[in-house]
Amino acid sequence: MLFKFNKKLQADLRERFPSVKWSKTKKAWYLPDLPAVRRELNLSPKPPSGKVQVQIHPVNQGAYANLHDQLLLKGYSDNTIRIYLAEFRHLLRLLGPFPVAELNSQRLKDYFLYCIKVEGMGERKINGKINAVKFYFEQVLHRPKMFFDIPRPKKPLTLPKMLSKAEVKKVLALTSNTKHRIALQLCYGMGLRVSEVVNLKIDDIDGKRMVVRIVGAKGKKDRYVPLPKSLLPQLRAYYSAYRPKEYLLEGQYGGAYSKSSVQQAFKKAMQKAGIKKKIGVHGLRHSYATHLLEAGADMRFIQELLGHNSIKTTQIYTKVSPRSLSNIQSPLDSL
Repeated sequence: MLFKFNKKLQADLRERFPSVKWSKTKKAWYLPDLPAVRRELNLSPKPPSGKVQVQIHPVNQGAYANLHDQLLLKGYSDNTIRIYLAEFRHLLRLLGPFPVAELNSQRLKDYFLYCIKVEGMGERKINGKINAVKFYFEQVLHRPKMFFDIPRPKKPLTLPKMLSKAEVKKVLALTSNTKHRIALQLCYGMGLRVSEVVNLKIDDIDGKRMVVRIVGAKGKKDRYVPLPKSLLPQLRAYYSAYRPKEYLLEGQYGGAYSKSSVQQAFKKAMQKAGIKKKIGVHGLRHSYATHLLEAGADMRFIQELLGHNSIKTTQIYTKVSPRSLSNIQSPLDSL
């Protein structure tokens, strides 16, 4: 967009996009090519990087593009699409000029064994690769379900990492940035995933009914969660100070705040609090569920609040709840 020199226009541009820069060489203003900037300017999303296609032999570039298109048509989430494409791309790079569509079950088994033995990939990574490859052959090429004889490695049964109430209180107290503190309070106070926090919109918060609507969560399911009474006045003060337009937590260029910013805010708060546990911001969601269980909340109720499909997923918290463990008496004590 071209316009004559105008100080007011420059000031407005700087106010709307603080990171805008002037190029003396091109004599033009330019902005970073970010999804939020494109949304603000009503531009179409950035197409897949051309560098990716260069890394794939021309004989398989069509397969990569077809997988991407089919994932979009199936309505898979951005995160799932990113993972499937990355796992499929790894296979295509190794194949070189060999057409991926000509692979048989034995060749694919050899590929998965290579990933385990040579590249040392773990169970979760291999399962992700099998999912991506199965999707391509079954959903793109419409082949029969030919991969059921490929054994899937067992996923390790890991317990959720969590913080005590005292640790959560300390982390929140040492988060000085208002937006970051609100984000972490939402994660812990309502047991939200970080993706659900950054996607919250102003209209999702119902202060009269004291509930918050979570839209399009994992599995594309909506749900309501109770709004903590202590958080409502803080949200009102935050809104008065920041005046977000659409999303509760807005990024520098408008649109949704980035998940990585929330994750970094949690990491810094953990460092300030001197907590050495290796735990990410998702641990606040685990802490919420565990603390509810310790307070006597019904397991089915916690399942609904967390948005779990199966009660089995929620029952994992019984394994880390001190209340449950404290009811077990060691036979040593009865000697």
